[in-house]
Amino acid sequence: MKESIQTEEATKNAFIMPFIQMLGYDVFNPLEVVPEMDCDIAKKKGEKIDYAIMKDGSPIMLIECKHWKQDLNLHDNQLKRYYVASKAKFGVLTNGIVYRFYADLIKENIMDDVPFLEINLEKIRETQIEEVKKFCKENFDLDNILSSANELKYMSEVKKIIRSEFAEPSPELVKLLTKRVYEGIVTQKVLDQFTDIVARAFKSHINDVMSEKLGIAIKATEAAGAPIQTSSTAPEQKEEEPAKEDEKASKINTTVEELEGYYIVKSIVCEVISSERVTYRDSQSYFAIFADDNNRKPICRLHFNNTNNKRIGFIDENRNEQMESIEKIDDIYNFKKQLIEAAKRYV
Repeated sequence: MKESIQTEEATKNAFIMPFIQMLGYDVFNPLEVVPEMDCDIAKKKGEKIDYAIMKDGSPIMLIECKHWKQDLNLHDNQLKRYYVASKAKFGVLTNGIVYRFYADLIKENIMDDVPFLEINLEKIRETQIEEVKKFCKENFDLDNILSSANELKYMSEVKKIIRSEFAEPSPELVKLLTKRVYEGIVTQKVLDQFTDIVARAFKSHINDVMSEKLGIAIKATEAAGAPIQTSSTAPEQKEEEPAKEDEKASKINTTVEELEGYYIVKSIVCEVISSERVTYRDSQSYFAIFADDNNRKPICRLHFNNTNNKRIGFIDENRNEQMESIEKIDDIYNFKKQLIEAAKRYV
């Protein structure tokens, strides 16, 4: 509904009030939810928080609301002022889509600069739902939430560092890892060389982990009696020796980019066929996406093995493949028409 929400007030009504209700609080009961509660401080009068969640006559959580298009980074100081003037232990800054949960873990009654929990309803994860449940009326336990908040805060900071290191390894990390594997003198030239090696090693490790998990999932599917189909245009072959099959499988490396491409294709074609019908099969030469786990129902192929020459292939009714070049994964959206046409064959 967000494109039809034009004001901050509409954002409150359509997104934020239902969220408060979901936590078990009655938004129409002033003993539980107080709108526009005064949060005056000495130098400023007339300061009001959008919502205060109450318990036993005292606020336990302040909620400051913004229009769903607003960048929350521009408004955390406003919530910080209200927090100081209140006895509440938790503050929430939200635009109805992103919710940032704050506490005073560093200095009492001074809201921390960094939220201990941030959720985005468009990218929600199961672990985050479990944390939000702790704020439900029936579950609310101050000590329990504060204990979790401390852990979440440091975990969030560590994850940020890990993401940063994976994207661009710091000199300190490169030097640490280089010393563990390089037996010679670690000069600046060596460090420059290992900076690229470490970055590629990180990416390779992620791909290996994902490939391993996918392999486990495929084996589980086969064990359950739903064998995975072979690649689209490969002719029928006699059953190979197990050793040869294992050797072939070991050369297949399903990458993060291929999976991202698969989900983009899946999101496009779900306009005409159910997303559950869209499946894939990786091979040494290409990543095939088809319908109904059937290699005779191809939608497209992703040729991403050559990182400098990514292509997407479309199979026509005569089983011929037409290749189109793409520079980045998002370019797949440029071929929406072809993908929809391919999927329509199987409606």
